[in-house]
Amino acid sequence: MNWNSHEFIWLDWIIIAVGLIAVIWAVWHSIQKHKREQQGADSADYLFGKGEPWYIIGAAIFAANIGSEHLVGLAGTGAKAGVGMAHWEMQGWMILILGWLFVPFYQLMNTKLGKIITMPDFLKNRYTHATGSWLSIITLIAYVLTKVSVTAFTGGIFMESLLGLPFWYGAIGLIILTGIFTVFGGMKGVMTLSAIQTPILIIGSFLVLFLGLSALGHGSIGEGWTAMIDYSRTLGVGKDGAAYGTNHLFHFNTGDPLYDDYPGFWVFIGASIIGLWYWATDQHIVQRVLGQTKGEANDVVMKRARRGTIAAGYFKLLPVFMFLIPGMIAAALSARPDSGFSLQNPDMAFGSMVKFVLPAGVKGIVTIGFISALVASLSAFFNSCATLFTEDFYKPMFKGKSEARYVLVGRIATVVVVILGIIWIPVMMSLGSLYDYLQGIQSLLAPAMVAVFVLGIFSKKITPKAGEIGMIGGFFIGMLRLLTNILTDTGKNVMTGQFWESTHWFWHTNWLIFEIWLLVFIMLMMVVVSLFTPKPTAQQVEFITFTGDYKSLIKKSWNKWDVIASLGVVLACAMFYLYFW
Repeated sequence: MNWNSHEFIWLDWIIIAVGLIAVIWAVWHSIQKHKREQQGADSADYLFGKGEPWYIIGAAIFAANIGSEHLVGLAGTGAKAGVGMAHWEMQGWMILILGWLFVPFYQLMNTKLGKIITMPDFLKNRYTHATGSWLSIITLIAYVLTKVSVTAFTGGIFMESLLGLPFWYGAIGLIILTGIFTVFGGMKGVMTLSAIQTPILIIGSFLVLFLGLSALGHGSIGEGWTAMIDYSRTLGVGKDGAAYGTNHLFHFNTGDPLYDDYPGFWVFIGASIIGLWYWATDQHIVQRVLGQTKGEANDVVMKRARRGTIAAGYFKLLPVFMFLIPGMIAAALSARPDSGFSLQNPDMAFGSMVKFVLPAGVKGIVTIGFISALVASLSAFFNSCATLFTEDFYKPMFKGKSEARYVLVGRIATVVVVILGIIWIPVMMSLGSLYDYLQGIQSLLAPAMVAVFVLGIFSKKITPKAGEIGMIGGFFIGMLRLLTNILTDTGKNVMTGQFWESTHWFWHTNWLIFEIWLLVFIMLMMVVVSLFTPKPTAQQVEFITFTGDYKSLIKKSWNKWDVIASLGVVLACAMFYLYFW
């Protein structure tokens, strides 16, 4: 048997089959045990799960973030553009903001309202009912544009590059498998699968990293790293013939071909805006920390949730090394004639590396982790869709229905979102490379969310109507920019005519700079509207501003080790920026 085969052999297929059966049994056993403990179905438990240990919360947050866009898009971006996209991944420090600042607000509202809240609930109580409803609508649209469509598309590419399955077989098969898992598993199934696949995914990806570096360095990992960095310095050749390199995070020279994608310090600010929305206010992530066992004290829940976010902060340091750098290794290997490695499509970089560097048997084990990661990530989106639609639209309109009815309606809503996501795939494919597309869409959705949440928390003077107008107005401006992106190929086409010339600044401005100015505009608009509209009530301000209850909860829920661990995340992020400056 050829243990160093660059393709899957019979042993790998046997391991995949047995491993998947074992994973299915483990998840089923965990769900059945959980049902016996709960003694009956409950929609809140199905959608949110009960309070899990902090390390499970951390793993679930990490697993919910890792999807096929990382296995395909992030590795592909590494192969094409080096470490520039790491701004969006090196955000462990941003998850700390969720745990230290936002979770106490969410937990106190859980207590005051007597239920586990959704993010739209949060805005309905601070602003208006319409503000929360629009957040639900925008979030569901975001899942269609950036989650389901991207995951299905990239899942098909990954299955094709790794297992040799035809693209649509892999994409549709992934959706069907995830749909079945979500229906029967609920949030408990997602949490259990996350705990299983996270260590496999991390170990497998680092095996790809180290064995890839070893192959590039003729048996030496250190020499492989040096060779990768040296090769990346020869890339990014501008019109002046100079090689600007792809081994650094900031691109300040306008002659650098990557300047338009990652312009100077704007890229850090723009990535942080998206990060704040995604990590601190997006239902898909926040849902992982909202689970609570009945009768638990607020400070116990808060402590567990914060420690979960700290653990997730450390986990979030890993994807750059798990996916982006292996993409850079793949590019360097393919440029070396004697390596025996070829790369026709950068988006197939990671799957090709798995087949090339991992020995027989290990390929099968690692593939189980990758498939589980894809299912867990997509299932988390499905579960969040069900939560938003059921809790924010169906339950308020149809009160008193059975728990089984609410669960069924959530599943139907998820199916609709999946169908729309698949329909959007052809449009998505026309808007540039995968990871650039994903961050570009998020840059149009994030400013409105960030403005409304941040001003709502930090200012007692922002009025309910201002929040509503900021949310709706910011969303429509973002969608108008998306429409112009489709018509102008993201500003690359030469557009003639009075309309296009007079609006040149709107559709042609760099996407990151546009995102930043859109956030500033929405905040200013909210401040102006607040001057002419009725003030928030005392109850609205009390819900989500820095009250005595909030400060008391913070004081009781942390110790010095929480602070030390959090500083460790920040220090690790800072060291990465210093190295790849």
